[in-house]
Amino acid sequence: MISKVKSAMSSLVGGMMPGGGGAGQTHGADGLPPRFPYGRPDFLELTPELLQYSTEHASRPVLTLKRGCRLPWGTGYAEVINAGKSMLNEDQASCEKLFVKKPSGKHRNSTLLEDNGDGTGIPIHFWGVFDGHAGSGAAIMASKLLSRLIRDRLGEICHLMENPDSAPPICLTKNGSPYEAESKKGVTQEPEDPDAVSDTTLRFHMEKVVSLESLVMGVIETAFKQMDDLIEKEKTSYAISGGCCALAAIQLMGKLYVANAGDSRAIIIRNSEVIPMTNEFTPESERQRLQYLGFLRPELLGNEFTHIEFPRRIQYGELGKKMLYRDYSMTGWAYKTIVEEDLKFPLIYGEGKKARVMATIGVTRGLGDHDLKVYSSNIYIKPFLSCVPEVKVYNMDENKHGPDDVLIMGSDGLWDVTTDKDVADAVCAYLSCCDQSDPMRYTMAAQDLLMRSRGVLKERGWRLPNDRLGSGDDITVFIVPLAGYESET
Repeated sequence: MISKVKSAMSSLVGGMMPGGGGAGQTHGADGLPPRFPYGRPDFLELTPELLQYSTEHASRPVLTLKRGCRLPWGTGYAEVINAGKSMLNEDQASCEKLFVKKPSGKHRNSTLLEDNGDGTGIPIHFWGVFDGHAGSGAAIMASKLLSRLIRDRLGEICHLMENPDSAPPICLTKNGSPYEAESKKGVTQEPEDPDAVSDTTLRFHMEKVVSLESLVMGVIETAFKQMDDLIEKEKTSYAISGGCCALAAIQLMGKLYVANAGDSRAIIIRNSEVIPMTNEFTPESERQRLQYLGFLRPELLGNEFTHIEFPRRIQYGELGKKMLYRDYSMTGWAYKTIVEEDLKFPLIYGEGKKARVMATIGVTRGLGDHDLKVYSSNIYIKPFLSCVPEVKVYNMDENKHGPDDVLIMGSDGLWDVTTDKDVADAVCAYLSCCDQSDPMRYTMAAQDLLMRSRGVLKERGWRLPNDRLGSGDDITVFIVPLAGYESET
């Protein structure tokens, strides 16, 4: 029976199922093997039968943690496949506890997938939601490696984190120890007049004070860039399909760093109050950045697009007339005389969830998408997409957290049909009815939240209780109890 299920799943996912005869030799469209086989998050511990069951678009079963499975802090998790938009669930997720240590000679050349851990070092907790599009390859790869890239980059500043009360040195030597320029060593006295900074030597050595928090933020930002570069590099040897939005939460030394590149979302609920931890990056929210790039580098538009925005497409007969427009330097609208150049398709077109960059993609930050082109053209869209996340910091040490104070992370499938307040109200109401000693309470709350966005299948599709359309997208939800941090310290 197991072999039959594996055979069926191998056919379903294009031969990417792990295990089974010849799975490792299966190649993608370019004749390359997949970087990682398709699957659901390891912590779900799915059998082949359950993996096949999870792909049923008609019933859209909700997958949750097994009762005996414990994620760090008792984190809750639930996911569901889309209503038919793609064959597979293109969302991926990651949750793990890692330890940061200064890299030694033994580990400098170790692979990212090695744990390199004996339970010692500075602990970090990582939660990640990766919303894939145009395939699941980039999302799977990011879910496996992004946490390790962040850990390894933190290891490079581990000796600085061990002294959190000291400002990081401006410059380091090759071995990572603080470096002090020779010309500065003799400068030990402050000028008598604090305003008298005209002396060339003193002006040269005025330095900004950089906090450890901002250094960690920079590490996370550069790790995202490194992840994006790694996807591009390994595409020469492996089939890595599509791209993904990336949302990550990293708990380190009493602070929670939430990094977002895309349109997934995270909120904190504390004392029933909603604290947004992300902004969504879409063609509308990043209009000015995209338009400015199109203005600076018109060759990226391929002589097919205009960076100027108009309320609608311009007709040929409107040449010479005045129409409302908006350029990269404008938040409001003004009138301009229409010229032939304005007849090109707008760089940003549509509004709301239908807004697209170059009529192709609805998100402007994420990982992957290196091969993405405008349909039936040779115009690459990647130059307009950023892999750099916005990082927000929540100080956990400054707040006491109760059992109902949580971090909620979800792919856009959750938020498309609900608001932050509705999510907070639903979670608070559900948790208030749960036994606080039940280890599954956060997973059950995640399942309830997910089912509210998915809705119920009726004659006219998946519907919410108010008969509005439910979310037809893949949905992934983490509910992280913030009190879990205090129980560990």
